[in-house]
This record gives sequence, C-alpha cells and structure tokens, in this order.
Amino acid sequence: MQQIYLDNNATTPMLPAVAEAMAEAYAEGYANPASQHQCGQRARRVLEEAREEITTMLGGRTSGMKADRLVFTSGGTESNNLALRGFSGGREGNLIVSSIEHPSIASVAEQLAREGRDVRTLTVSQDGVTQIDSLHHLLDDQTRIVSVILGNNETGVLQPVREIAAICQERDVPMHTDAVQAVGKIPVDFGTLGVSALSLSAHKFHGPQGIGGLLQRHDATPDPLFFGGFQQNGIRPGTEPIVLAIGMLTALRIWKLNATDREERLKGLRDQLEQQLLCEGGNIVVNGADATRLPHTTNVSFVGLDRQAILMALDVAGVACSTGSACASGSSEPSPVLLNMGLAADVVEGSIRISLGAATTAEQVDKAIHRILAVCGRLRRSETC
Repeated sequence: MQQIYLDNNATTPMLPAVAEAMAEAYAEGYANPASQHQCGQRARRVLEEAREEITTMLGGRTSGMKADRLVFTSGGTESNNLALRGFSGGREGNLIVSSIEHPSIASVAEQLAREGRDVRTLTVSQDGVTQIDSLHHLLDDQTRIVSVILGNNETGVLQPVREIAAICQERDVPMHTDAVQAVGKIPVDFGTLGVSALSLSAHKFHGPQGIGGLLQRHDATPDPLFFGGFQQNGIRPGTEPIVLAIGMLTALRIWKLNATDREERLKGLRDQLEQQLLCEGGNIVVNGADATRLPHTTNVSFVGLDRQAILMALDVAGVACSTGSACASGSSEPSPVLLNMGLAADVVEGSIRISLGAATTAEQVDKAIHRILAVCGRLRRSETC
C-alpha cells in the first residue's frame, strides 16, 4: 500500500533542488568561513551572501546602523531556547509566554520556573487565539521577554503577534515569536511584525535538517547559550554550517517563487479534507476552525475515539499523521495546547494533527480521506461491540 505522508509539521521532505544545491556546495569544498586565508574569505563571502538574502526574504533590514542580524542555529528548538533564555538571562524579573507554545518554549519556561523565575502565562480563547487583554494584566516594568508563537504547530491558528509586539514596544519589552511553522508557508515580514526576535527552521519548509535561525532586531541581543568562539558575534559560537545555509536559502527561494500558488493550493486541499470528513465522518470537530489558520494544518477530533488508536490504525492503513508536536510524540499525555483551549475531554482525546506539504497532491488527499473514514468507522463499530 502506498504511504501517504501527512505529517509535514514534524518535518518536510527535502526538495530535490535543495539537495542538488547542497551537493554542489559540498563539491566546492568550502573552507572554514572563520579562517583568515583566501579560502576562508571565499567561504565567508558565500555564507554572508546567504545570510543577507535569507534576512531580506524574511523582511529584515540588512544595511545601515539599524541592520537586523540573523544567527544560524541547529534548528527551531535551539533558536527558541536562545531567545527565551538569552533575553531573560539571569536577571531579576518575569517572562511571559502563551499557553499554547511549542514544547521548545513551554518546557524552557517550566525549567526557568523551577529555577525560581517568575513565569506568567497568557490565556487563549476556545478557538486557540491568544487573548491580548490578559497581556495587559501580566506585563509590568519587570518583564524581560514576551514569547508568543506565530502559527500554532498543532492547530495552525495564527496569533495576534503584531498587536502584541506593539504593546511590548510601548513598554520597551523585547518580544519573540516562534515562526517555525509559518516561515515558508505564509508571507512573514519581520519588520512589519515588530518583534525583537523570530525563530525559523529549514526542515519545516523542505530544506535540510540541522539548521535554523534566530532573526534579531538591531537593538536586541540575547545572552549566548554556548561559549568557545567569536563566530556570529559570540551569540552562537562554533563553525557556521555553510552548506546547510545554502540549503535553507534554496528552499526559501523556491517557496518565494511559488508562494501564492502554494498557499492557495494547500488551503484548498485542507478545506477539502475537512469538509469531506465533516460531511461523512459522524461526530467530528475541527479544532480552531473559526480562527485564521495556517493553510497546511488541521487538527481534527473524532469525538469518542482514542487518538493513539487512530494514529496506529492510520499508520497500518498507510496514512502518516500525528497526535501533536513531534517533540512531544513520546508522551501519552493529552495535548496541552488543546487542553488550554478549554476543549472538552472527549474532543481532546480524539484529536489528531494532519499537515500538508508542497508535494501533497489532491489524489493523495482524496485517498487519505477514504482511509481515515474507513479506519474511524471500524474503530467506532468496535467501540459499540
């Protein structure tokens, strides 16, 4: 049976053109870009050209005294850790996160709380949208960092980051957004958002695994997590991955060339999947359906069924999806995101995440719908026996 891959929020398959660009870069045999000789200088030019073009495509400023800075990291998790720990530092004060953050923010916040830091949580509506009013009650002169995800990794619900950033700017408080699921899926403009820092990860938009970035405003500098080198202004020392940077750049270039068409196509496929499931599948709920969402993500609850049973049965039936973040996939606990949205227990227990990618076809979605309906039909019948 042909497997249908619908877990693109966990990782996306690398595009052939990206692999080709990286193979060519490996064949060039670039030297260490930190080396002072001519071979190192050549590698440095290639790396900095990639950094500048990526920054520009993300809406960052690349020239003048107020130029923004892109720090390459190993991926979204490191970028989020660097932002939350780096901006809160060891200083007195509090930090604020939303209740629907990815584990690479939520778990860091929990660890900081265990270390004695004052961690405050923004509430969300039942649609999964951060409630701005709660920010006004939590924000004060001792707030060191506010972090709110741009597009939720489980529901796809977009958050009012621009509005929250404006409030933070008024209070001179740095704001970070985890844009890992948004970059390469929808237009993301760093300058327009008004945030101090933004996280991204290449393997979420058909680039290579092992590289991400933290884009920082000119006046926002986090404390480093690592020490031992001068690279990237000491914020993230270590040899910079020039070939991976070329892979990230290539993936973003491909997305930009097809951005509007890809977004519309994925939204159409997502809507088709949801509508057919709702029409034919019985007691089904699409979580966050009334909010503005990312085009490629849907969180569907088959009310009354067990999400783990659905996931395993779908895997056998040739459909790869998930019950939530891949970083929490080893846990059998219900999704904190859905629980914090205030959803009923049977809705949370029956929820799975389906996420589409650039290579997902209408034929695959149609086959997946039939397989999902068949699997859930069998599970419902077995529940009544």
